[in-house]
Amino acid sequence: MPRVKRGTKRNDRRKKILKRASGYFLTKSKLYQAAQEAVERGLKFAYIGRRQKKRQFRSLWIVRIGAAAKLNGISYSQLIHGLKQAGIELDRKILADLAVNDAGGFSALADQAKSALTKTAA
Repeated sequence: MPRVKRGTKRNDRRKKILKRASGYFLTKSKLYQAAQEAVERGLKFAYIGRRQKKRQFRSLWIVRIGAAAKLNGISYSQLIHGLKQAGIELDRKILADLAVNDAGGFSALADQAKSALTKTAA
């Protein structure tokens, strides 16, 4: 069986890992094995963080909408329920943006939600 040294392929693979690990502390940026472990760990946290970011933004939007809804005399859950019954399909991102930047528009939506709730209650 002939001997295989894997010259450029191994070097390229190692260079790619060490380049990703540049800026890491001490041996994690210099030695391949430590760098590989650190890079894999960092990629794992980055993957998790991308999912957490979505959750955190949704909860921020809900807090903003809830605060603006209270100012308009309605609870968050009643506002969302009323908007669904009124046939207004705005997502929480847009509602939160309206709550922060356009208080008048948000209060108009809150009024529509209130009227939709009173129609179904009657």
